[in-house]
Amino acid sequence: MNIFERILSSSRIFKNRDVLRHTYTPDELPHRDEQINALATILAPALRYETPSNVLIYGKTGTGKTATVKFVARQLEEMSSKLGVRCLVHYINCELIDTQYRVFASIANALGRNIPMTGLPTDHVYEEMKKALDLRKQVVIIVLDEIDKLVKKGDEALYNLTRINSELVNAKVSIIGISNDLKFKSFLDPRVLSSLSEEELVFPPYNAEQLRDILEQRAKLAFHDGVLDDDVIPFCSALAAQEHGDARKALDLLRVSGEIAEREGADRVTKEHVKKAVKKIESDQIAETVRTLPTHSKVLLFGMIVLTESGYRKFTTGEVYTVYRNLCKKIGLDALTQRRISDLISELDMLGIINSVVISKGRYGRTREIRLDMPVDDLKVVLLEDYRLESLSAYEKNLKSLTTLDTFGEA
Repeated sequence: MNIFERILSSSRIFKNRDVLRHTYTPDELPHRDEQINALATILAPALRYETPSNVLIYGKTGTGKTATVKFVARQLEEMSSKLGVRCLVHYINCELIDTQYRVFASIANALGRNIPMTGLPTDHVYEEMKKALDLRKQVVIIVLDEIDKLVKKGDEALYNLTRINSELVNAKVSIIGISNDLKFKSFLDPRVLSSLSEEELVFPPYNAEQLRDILEQRAKLAFHDGVLDDDVIPFCSALAAQEHGDARKALDLLRVSGEIAEREGADRVTKEHVKKAVKKIESDQIAETVRTLPTHSKVLLFGMIVLTESGYRKFTTGEVYTVYRNLCKKIGLDALTQRRISDLISELDMLGIINSVVISKGRYGRTREIRLDMPVDDLKVVLLEDYRLESLSAYEKNLKSLTTLDTFGEA
């Protein structure tokens, strides 16, 4: 039997796990009727070939902002098709498309142009986008998700988009901006802000009861009947409610719990699987944080791994600095000062990667005791993904048998 055939035939947990992912837009959105109706009212003029007001949408992560916009957009396009009105909603994730050029190119390409994502003058791309928009009578609604990522690189794109209607004859353009960050408006030119925030919608966090309704709705589609213990959904809901009512966190917990149960060959998903899922998600989040750390912070962490694997349960800033400085020599990196390393240790502590405690040594002053706060093997795998640290792997093996910092300093 093919190994995948065996795995598929033994799967008794999921019917459709994609229902639990953030990208899935359900046919119904529990507890968002007020926001859905408000947004639909704002966009309804598009069905009469009128220009809808621009909208700014705020709310913490996992409060249903993107799902609501996509839900309303789908309904709008369905109704426009029935009425014979040309209405297009174009979604842009500004974490990926974060420059004026790329935004214009994305819109032009969605309207049938073939614009490369780099290489042309921005003015030329803007003209191509404008031609594509004004080719026919239509209303185009541009959704800029995580709009704050675009604004941090300048508000030229928004300035041009909020004024483009004055240059169009046939088409009408409206903008929906979505953000987790209320403060991003402080980066905007007042003229852009007044044009962009004609309407504003705020999405409140979900409470535990609302999260429970969302999970129960998705669970019916995602899991086979009877595989979830009764306390799984309430437990996931309660945990996510503690995280500012984050529906994404709740859905991730439920999905990962099911995946863990599936890998273990279990017939049911239990509260114990949820507890394991919490640890796995937290570990994955920290791993992603480690990947994005500066090189010196990575070398510093690798030094802590070397100390831990050599028998040190806890270590001081001075001890870590001795090993860090030696590792820098091995990869040809200029070592930072001990004061700067002390700052980096504080940053790693805030990120939850290490745990450090300042203790008093009496008349000898104070020192900081440090220990790693995530599994050494997992941390090492992530750090060695960085090609600049690859050579430290062999070096670390030679140090495992060492037990004194004097030897580290001489190595």
